[in-house]
Amino acid sequence: MSGTAGVGKTALAVRWARRVRAAFPDGQLYVNLRGYDPGQPVLAGDALAGFLRALGLPGPDIPREVDERAAAYRTLLDGRRMLVVLDNASTVEQVCPLLPGNPSSLVLVTSRDSLAGLVARHGARRLDLDTLPPHDAEALLRALIGDRAEVQPGATALLARQCARLPLALRVAAELAAARPAMTVAQLAGELADEQRRLDLLDAGGDPGSAVRGVFSWSYGHLPDEPARTFRPLGLSPGPDLDAYAVAALTGIPPARASRTLESLARSHLIHRTRAGRYGLHDLLRAYAAGLAGTDDAEGERHAALTRLFDYFLEAAAAAMDTLVPAERHLRPRIRGSGLPTPPVAGAVGASAWLDTERAVLVTVITHASTQGWPAHATGMAGTFYRYLETGAHFPDAITIHSAARHAARRTGDRTAEATALTNLGIIDWRQGRYRQAAGHHRRPLKVSRAIGDRFGEATALNNLGIIYERQGRRQQAADHYRQTMTLSAELDDRSGEARALANLGGVNCVLGQYAQAAGHLQRALVLFREIGDHQGEAAVLAGLGDLDGRQGRHERAAENYRQALCLATRIGDRPGEVEARNGAGAALLAAGQPVRARTEHRAALALASRIGDKYEQARAHDGLAITYHLTGGHGRARRHWQHALALFAVLGAPETGDVQDRLTALDSERPDSERPDSERPDSERPDSERPDSERPDSERPAVKTTISTLPDPQDVCLTLGPEEDTCTK
Repeated sequence: MSGTAGVGKTALAVRWARRVRAAFPDGQLYVNLRGYDPGQPVLAGDALAGFLRALGLPGPDIPREVDERAAAYRTLLDGRRMLVVLDNASTVEQVCPLLPGNPSSLVLVTSRDSLAGLVARHGARRLDLDTLPPHDAEALLRALIGDRAEVQPGATALLARQCARLPLALRVAAELAAARPAMTVAQLAGELADEQRRLDLLDAGGDPGSAVRGVFSWSYGHLPDEPARTFRPLGLSPGPDLDAYAVAALTGIPPARASRTLESLARSHLIHRTRAGRYGLHDLLRAYAAGLAGTDDAEGERHAALTRLFDYFLEAAAAAMDTLVPAERHLRPRIRGSGLPTPPVAGAVGASAWLDTERAVLVTVITHASTQGWPAHATGMAGTFYRYLETGAHFPDAITIHSAARHAARRTGDRTAEATALTNLGIIDWRQGRYRQAAGHHRRPLKVSRAIGDRFGEATALNNLGIIYERQGRRQQAADHYRQTMTLSAELDDRSGEARALANLGGVNCVLGQYAQAAGHLQRALVLFREIGDHQGEAAVLAGLGDLDGRQGRHERAAENYRQALCLATRIGDRPGEVEARNGAGAALLAAGQPVRARTEHRAALALASRIGDKYEQARAHDGLAITYHLTGGHGRARRHWQHALALFAVLGAPETGDVQDRLTALDSERPDSERPDSERPDSERPDSERPDSERPDSERPAVKTTISTLPDPQDVCLTLGPEEDTCTK
């Protein structure tokens, strides 16, 4: 049985031994090998001497040599059914002489090391003991503290987290509470808020065997030099976990050595595996490691270690985004290489997978760098992978990251970086329907870009403001901004920016009924996107062509364009693009007289739009669903979906509000509510089993498919895939 210090290995082993006593009628042997005590561990020969005395061998008859003692020990155990508990072993060599060697006896070994050799050479079964689950940790505190823990369940849960759900720390915290009967659990948790002070308080009144820091120190003290030097800076890293490449940057050693060292630390249970190839520390061990770094490593060393780590993440993120969206390389910050090794990524799929894996780490790294002295790293990272955050619909993370970047830029007076952060915040705002706020975020970068002569920034801001105006129904203003963007981008030879502006202008032309102009702009945008390998932009243009075909009655061509758009968006992970394509496909199927098939697409669009918080596309999906139900006689369901669409469009201030209100008015004039059949009863009057999937809670809806069941196989309709881009933003 292995596990970190204080996790309760000894307590569990002893408790289990008592419960199975009847299964070992010839008795039990126990020895504390003290493998991690401050003093010397118990030698195998000394443990054998104790066992031989317990088995009845007189002292004078105990052999002097270890091998002879082991032979005598095995002779005495031969044929007996005994349980041998070897507690706190440090090495395989310490354990091997104490193995009985007969199948009728059982040995239980506890250690902070995984003792892999016992598994490999002796067929041992490994049991890794983790910290307590949250419910059990809180139950232990309630049992130890009593009513004070019962009446403040939130504070009790916080106290359990502060103790890392480690049984030793939980018991010490409970003793602190018992010693201070007038203190509430919330007050105790407040005292333990600071991690270093927490370790000081959890010292069990100076008892070296129960002080959390002291118990950790026994494990740390047994480490060889390189694992010890690696362990200390791990406490400085702000992220939840790290891989070998990140640890190599943090410590300055090659990734292969870092990987071996991490495995060594994991075997010692000073760190734990969070998933394959990744390692983390629970909060108390993180605080302990950071404390060691603060005392054993110079301030300059600590700063250099974190700088290397942040350099690594900046360069690795840039490499991933260059693979994922090469067409926008010129819009991202220029990264000065430091020579740190970064993991290879296998194409766009590999780059996206790396970003998915590291996203939580990057959020914490950027927020830490923003406030703790690395502002350029914060703004650089935020400005590097903004597109991934947007197309993946990671909107909460994006707000945290770009807000941190904005604050870092303001503190250092970096107006360009501040404008970039505001632009990215504005994009998230309009994606989530906050148009007024988004417009404010984009107007400031436009002003700054013009003031400092940043023409790329000016073109970006103009394009984004055009999107906001278009969503608000101010189409002529939108078209004017798109034309300005086209002119600026052409002068700058920015084909990516020019293509976005062309595509957006084509969309406005389409809505205004200027079909010939729309076709010209969209086709030119499609050519540009294909030339620069921007497949997200290509998908958006195909969706625009689908809208154009649908408005002109070419429903089959419209459906084909939406198929292509959906396939591209799904394959490159563009979730907003997928929602738009699904809603567009639904509209095309409706226009073609296929309301049931259209309903499938609008339902899928509604489910995904709800998950990513896209209110505009939710409203579009509700509107489409209402039309499908109206056409098939489901007037009650049509009414409910139009009511949802009306509420959403009204909140957004979208021009579609009036159209939906007119449809509701027309529906209400068709027949009175009293004549509705049961199938059109309100949700409150219908059981869940009769409700459509789109009206159920997220947890009850079927998973969204990545292909459309009513359309051909994506392999038959997909274009060549590649990096992602969005013609409707930046």
